[in-house]
Amino acid sequence: MKKIASILLVDDDETTNYISKLIITRAGLTDELLIAMNGREAIELLNERCQEATSTGVNKVPQLVLLDINMPVMDGFMFLDALQSVEGFDKDAVVVAVLTTSLDARDIAKVKNLGVTEFISKPLTKESLEKLIDRHFDVTL
Repeated sequence: MKKIASILLVDDDETTNYISKLIITRAGLTDELLIAMNGREAIELLNERCQEATSTGVNKVPQLVLLDINMPVMDGFMFLDALQSVEGFDKDAVVVAVLTTSLDARDIAKVKNLGVTEFISKPLTKESLEKLIDRHFDVTL
């Protein structure tokens, strides 16, 4: 089983977050699970983590972002656009996966144009998350 240092879950639905948190923590797939209720909170968190990494040399930027598309304040599309301007963010070091109920072809095309190649249908399952981690990370527990 592989384990990564940190996962950021970005979703406005508290029930979904509760279930996802249970799945992620029970599976032991990460040392740290961060939760943001919308894209703006996630961007603020990533800005803080990137600034901290720059100033201290200790990288605490999440390795995986699980991103909902349909959220208030800042949706997933706006988040992906804003992510481009986060100073110090290394898009090659972080996997962004869309976690959504929306399988609309237009949404998928729009997200792909913003650089996302991974999609997970809600609800999150241990198996879908393990497969995603296996595809992108070499860390073994």
